[in-house]
Amino acid sequence: MATQRISLAALSRRRAAVIGARWASPSSSSPFFTSQAASTAPESCNVCQWRGFSASPRARRDSKPPAPQPPSPVEPEAPTGATESILAPATPQAPPSPLANAPRSYGKRVDEFTPTPLSRPIGMPEPPLPGENSGIDLRSIKEKRDDFVNYDKHLVRRQELKATIAKPYFRDWSNLNFNKGKTFIAPPRLFRGDVSLFFPNLVGQRIMSADKALASSELSDTTPMIEQQAATIVAVFSSLWAENQIRSFVSAETNPALAEVLDANQGAVGKAQLMQINVEENSMRAWLVRRFSGSMKKRINERDWENYMLVRRGISDSIRENIGLLNSKVGYVYLVDRHCRIRWAGSGPSEPEERQSLAKGVQRLLAEAKNEVW
Repeated sequence: MATQRISLAALSRRRAAVIGARWASPSSSSPFFTSQAASTAPESCNVCQWRGFSASPRARRDSKPPAPQPPSPVEPEAPTGATESILAPATPQAPPSPLANAPRSYGKRVDEFTPTPLSRPIGMPEPPLPGENSGIDLRSIKEKRDDFVNYDKHLVRRQELKATIAKPYFRDWSNLNFNKGKTFIAPPRLFRGDVSLFFPNLVGQRIMSADKALASSELSDTTPMIEQQAATIVAVFSSLWAENQIRSFVSAETNPALAEVLDANQGAVGKAQLMQINVEENSMRAWLVRRFSGSMKKRINERDWENYMLVRRGISDSIRENIGLLNSKVGYVYLVDRHCRIRWAGSGPSEPEERQSLAKGVQRLLAEAKNEVW
């Protein structure tokens, strides 16, 4: 047993001597391994090689840090908005609309209001077409079915109903406290034709017409009637209060100069005419107007019977906003040329200057029509 232990110890010493001889350096005094010594060095296992692996690149010893760049000259900062004012030309701002703060039958209640003259044209952006705004549903059964299952259209209709329900019933009556309901003041001169906007097409019954078919059930469009004459005074009202306000603009007693112009230019194409539009959305009131149309002829000039229309539907909130028809209890007067463009507008009870500008505006349109080709 002792002999076996001695032999194992000797074998271990012999192995250690062999390994030390392999790692012994040659005669050179260099501290680094030579190629011969490196070739005889034992190779490390795969685990050690994996532990010593590094994916990061080594920095070169001889690389020099980049030379510092000279600082760029600092330009003084321009004040805020100066660059935009230099690059983009200043665009002129449109004047505020005189209808922006006018009292309406919906929205926020107005405590104080003073009407101002119209500073820009009012009206619809697109020219009217016969048959528009009739209020009659002309959709087919398939189109009605498609709209019924369209959720987006249901949301739009829901918003319209909410806006209708939210309108205070007596708001229009309370707004009459502001200058007797006058929404705006008429401009002293006509608007230029190239910048004027359009009067919408309305559909109604000519209840005072000599033609029994037109007076009974047939519907007529306002657009063809306006296009036949050089100047058309369109009066829109829906109550006796509003009708009296209209008469302050167009009656012979209050505006004899206008009555003289209308009498001298009636009956022929390319002349002047007065169109009265009675808006009655209530079925019972519309029936009463048709029932007593005979007695209404006593206070209306005979030359205007053919142009008296009863309109029951088709005037939407969008139309009211565009043409300034903001109060249903107030009368409005529009001077329209043969291209259905609104060249002048007035509201509420008239002032002497407004009556004078209306009569001069009709004469101006008649003079313009003489130079046009019909």
